[in-house]
Amino acid sequence: MIKHIKLLIATSLLFMSQLAHSSNKELSPQLQVFAPYLGTWQSTFNTPAGKPPVVDVSMWERHLNGNAIRTLHSINDGEYGGESIIFFDKKRDSLVFYYFTTAEFFTTGTIEMLSDTSFVAYEDVEGNADGITKVKSVSEMSPEKMTVSTSYLKKGKWTEPEHRIYTRSSKSVIFK
Repeated sequence: MIKHIKLLIATSLLFMSQLAHSSNKELSPQLQVFAPYLGTWQSTFNTPAGKPPVVDVSMWERHLNGNAIRTLHSINDGEYGGESIIFFDKKRDSLVFYYFTTAEFFTTGTIEMLSDTSFVAYEDVEGNADGITKVKSVSEMSPEKMTVSTSYLKKGKWTEPEHRIYTRSSKSVIFK
């Protein structure tokens, strides 16, 4: 029985590895730099003492025959969440994205690659009830983690960057 379980685990790991490898190869050349981001990530935000934890689960996947990356994320099992589509806009010669949220607002943005392992995203926000009109985030990738620093233009003033560290996860993105 143990032998069968070990064989099943080894076969599953090999299949997942091959699936990830083939998906990475099939991204458009402009999106290939995002191949290491594919998969699921999780971050537990820094919260004040006595406050409940805030957990963000984010999934990055190949989308539209490799011509886009789709990201889904949910905070605290669906209290808040969103979906993005990242693609290369030939007319603008730029990586662009649209982000739609469960809080009834959306953003449009551009991505500037800083290196093979980092990028900055600039977003224009439409319809945010808290007065946020722009977002700037910088993401740094290493083999085992993704560090994201985010600032918001809220009521005409930029906030101090919030820093979050994401690690690989087996959790699911949940929407209510």
